[in-house]
Amino acid sequence: MARQSYKEGQYVIVPENPVSMFLFNSTRSSWIWLIIRLYLGYEWLTAGIKKVTSDAWTGKNAGVAVEGFMKGALAKAEEGKDVTGWYASFLENAVLPNAKLFSYMVAFGEVLVGLGLILGLLTGIAAFFGSLMNASFLFAGTVSSNPLLFILATWLVLAWKVAGWYGLDRWALPLFGTPWKRRRTTASSEDTAL
Repeated sequence: MARQSYKEGQYVIVPENPVSMFLFNSTRSSWIWLIIRLYLGYEWLTAGIKKVTSDAWTGKNAGVAVEGFMKGALAKAEEGKDVTGWYASFLENAVLPNAKLFSYMVAFGEVLVGLGLILGLLTGIAAFFGSLMNASFLFAGTVSSNPLLFILATWLVLAWKVAGWYGLDRWALPLFGTPWKRRRTTASSEDTAL
């Protein structure tokens, strides 16, 4: 395999500090992420299972819960608090007309995020989608546990390389590979140049 070289001035390389090196790059920190992963996974999985088994989310009345939630968020926007105008417009024009679809997406999305985090499979991706849902709930004016879950999920996204070490990522990530480390059949002239 050809040695990668860097042209002078092409990159600015900032050395990693020891704390972030330990937390985000060392498998010795994996036990910390395991605890956070299991907590978040449990929260998402239990919330998702409640929704999947509910008539108002995925049953014969699918979409009713989403409509109620969105109407509450729109009322907050009209009062001028907790929900911004652009997000209220999104809720009114995109989510409400498709409440049934969003109902299924939220319910099964929560289950998938929970399973991904508990199993440690594609942990960074699962945590990203969990944080995306938390941000959506926050934009809709619901605080509850969303800020804490958002922060923890964001940290898991940052620690994606080691967060699933005590899980299926230990085998899945080397198997799937990463976008920046693909096998090359031939070395390019830039890679071999000094």
